[in-house]
Amino acid sequence: MASSLTVSPLLVHLRSSSCKWKTSSSVRPFTTKASVSETTSLPASETAKLPLREIPGDYGLPFIGPISDRLDFFYNQGRDVFFQSRVQKYNSTVFRVNMPPGPFISSDPKVIVLLDAKSFPVLFDVTKVEKRDLFTGTYMPSLELTGGYRILSYLDPSEPKHDKLKRLLFFLLKHRSSHVIPEFHSTYTTLFETLEKELADKGKAAFQDPSDQAAFNFLARALFGANPSDTKLGSDGPGIIQIWVLLQLGPILTLGLPKFIEDPILHTFPIPPFLIKSDYQRLYDFFYESAGAVFDEASRLGISKEEACHNLLFATCFNSFGGMKILFPSMLKWIAGAGLKLQAQLAEEVRAAVKANGGKVTMAALEAMPLVKSVVYEAFRIEPPVPLQYGRAKRDLVIESHDNSFSVKKGEMLFGFQPFATKDPKIFENAEKYVADRFVGEGEKLLKYVLWSNGPETENPSLGNKQCAGKDFVVLFSRLLVVELFLRYDSFEVGVGTSPLGASLNITSLKKATS
Repeated sequence: MASSLTVSPLLVHLRSSSCKWKTSSSVRPFTTKASVSETTSLPASETAKLPLREIPGDYGLPFIGPISDRLDFFYNQGRDVFFQSRVQKYNSTVFRVNMPPGPFISSDPKVIVLLDAKSFPVLFDVTKVEKRDLFTGTYMPSLELTGGYRILSYLDPSEPKHDKLKRLLFFLLKHRSSHVIPEFHSTYTTLFETLEKELADKGKAAFQDPSDQAAFNFLARALFGANPSDTKLGSDGPGIIQIWVLLQLGPILTLGLPKFIEDPILHTFPIPPFLIKSDYQRLYDFFYESAGAVFDEASRLGISKEEACHNLLFATCFNSFGGMKILFPSMLKWIAGAGLKLQAQLAEEVRAAVKANGGKVTMAALEAMPLVKSVVYEAFRIEPPVPLQYGRAKRDLVIESHDNSFSVKKGEMLFGFQPFATKDPKIFENAEKYVADRFVGEGEKLLKYVLWSNGPETENPSLGNKQCAGKDFVVLFSRLLVVELFLRYDSFEVGVGTSPLGASLNITSLKKATS
């Protein structure tokens, strides 16, 4: 396996031309003291630089402990308080607990939790942790939801198929890269026109549904050259995807229903895959008919057309569409909440950069927008779209928090809740606050602590790691949303609600650009 190959194909290609789900923002800062109440022995291959402490916490009685922790996580405490209360109880950002869903979906819910910026990165080190079948955590959804195939997201880099499938995604991103910027402009112009009309008619415009449709249309057109509305799929894609994703992530989501209804339905037994079978086939048929050139590359790599299609569907619908569904409302929420001064600065920067590049949105123009870059990265930091990461220790390890060292045995499951790590007050000043220019100038040094892509922002996806293959693609289309928004408007206002996956927005004001 060519694990040394590091590529970032989309941006590499674009720079030479003219052209992978929701967290709460209410996590409070945590503090710990360097207190060593217990000691333990070190693995032979590891050396501790900080005082060695036994990992605090416990798993409770079999069956009862996991259910008790699950009820605390979803209902009695809620996700943020669930972690924060245990940080305070154990005086440690590393501790043992059971993670949902537990019985009867997960056979082993026991994890070691990592909640600080120093311990968390071990989850990205594939020399220390295995990532096999851990994409959704302590359980794995039925393979019937992915055509009977273990998708790339569930493969460890040590598996031969990982190399081939990740190469295929790199090819997809590079193959159609010249279409990304123009297709985004076209699709999101239509979105803004739709929002303007609804705002004029009703006094407010619901953002989520038209945004979801725009996201799916953009991905289909940019990556596959296909317009869903011209096919049998029509406008049904986003709705099908939401149900398909719910069947996979339901065990770790809450829909806001009473717990005596929701917990048995979502968290105790898997939802039968047959409920989505016919609609999933419609999605599959769309990609099967649209991805001709990518299938040629798959054949060259030794991947069957069927396996390639299921992976392309997953990467597009789960990873990319799912990311846009969460990221776009989140970014708008934070930018609107930061006030009119920031919006005026963004409008000025965007328009000046585009004007200096011939009046067109190009990669050169985007690189001349440091504030746009920063507002996007800050949204990724404060509310990362994929909050939960897992890894199973390949060998005996010593991990370190800011205050202590901890011994981990081979085979133990490590779990990180990313919003705590990326709001670590020992790394970020005003960690709980959205600071729009945090990553401008000298602030770029902090990008190594932005971890949304299953790796530091300063590193690149490669065939030998689990960092998101579309990392640069996600950053690009996130910046494009800000750019298109402020080319068209001077300012905007939103009303914010909640949803199982991301913020729920109503657009309440769109002030057209005056310059």
